[in-house]
Amino acid sequence: MDKPVLEVRNLWKTYQVKVLGGLKTYRVIALRGVSFKIEKGEVLGLLGESGCGKSTLGKIALGLEIPDQGEVYWFGKSLKTIDKKTYQALRPKVQAVLQDPYSSLNPRYKIKDILLEPYLINISSNKKEGLDKAKELLNQVGMDQKVLEKYPHELSGGQRQRIALARALMVNPELIVLDEPTSALDVTIQAQILDLMKVLKQRYQLSYLLITHSLPVIFYLADWIAVIYLGVLVELCHKANFKDLIHHPYTELLLKSYLDAFSPSPPLIIETDTEGTVLPSKGCVFFNRCPKKTIQCYDKEPKLTQKSNLQYIACFNL
Repeated sequence: MDKPVLEVRNLWKTYQVKVLGGLKTYRVIALRGVSFKIEKGEVLGLLGESGCGKSTLGKIALGLEIPDQGEVYWFGKSLKTIDKKTYQALRPKVQAVLQDPYSSLNPRYKIKDILLEPYLINISSNKKEGLDKAKELLNQVGMDQKVLEKYPHELSGGQRQRIALARALMVNPELIVLDEPTSALDVTIQAQILDLMKVLKQRYQLSYLLITHSLPVIFYLADWIAVIYLGVLVELCHKANFKDLIHHPYTELLLKSYLDAFSPSPPLIIETDTEGTVLPSKGCVFFNRCPKKTIQCYDKEPKLTQKSNLQYIACFNL
């Protein structure tokens, strides 16, 4: 049986934030014991509000940041203990498409060079073969070969994101981390890029770690949905029958806020809670906002518990 393309175990990450001109420092906990895995061909969507730790988790999954505790595994190999040769062999298999298509491409490079660079470094020094592959991938992402001689500033946001996808595919990846890949695009372009990502997933047998705050994007592309609140994974659920299941109170809040956007009644106002981002409580991180809280929730932190074959929830009262 194949190893998961990505597995994270008990990830913790903190940052030191200076305020008052550096006179005072706060410890901000970005991740608190997060664990999950992505099997070959699966899409796992990370869902949560801004500042909940999604992008930090994406950077750690890519090997761009080191967790304070916990381990990241690529294809069964721990990044903590992996040797340099094995890491270099696996590195091309894990790629990223970032949120901002206006800053993720080098403005000094032509599109031709942007696509060729990862291929020449990781796959082969044969420039002609690399150029042929670039032309093939441009066709796959719906771009004309004429863009090879253009610079990024000459392209629209949607076109740049297509180039970012083609660049990731130049090195034959098996996992692509998609960090808010459509949030900077117009709505009509968002739909086109999502359709393209779904087609490419099937064509190249890809796995995705999809990071987003958008429920429609999650429902369209993801197989598994991981809900994060203040750095804690509060629910992990398969998309099958998602809308019919009983969920963590925070997941229910996200669903209600989304449905209220299409309701003629006054919108739901979600209160913010920054207290938990500074110091961890001894109990549930959602305690201050939870309508189902009990004294047990204040004293003890709930662990992610299996409720069915397709759902795990961190809540005492479900």
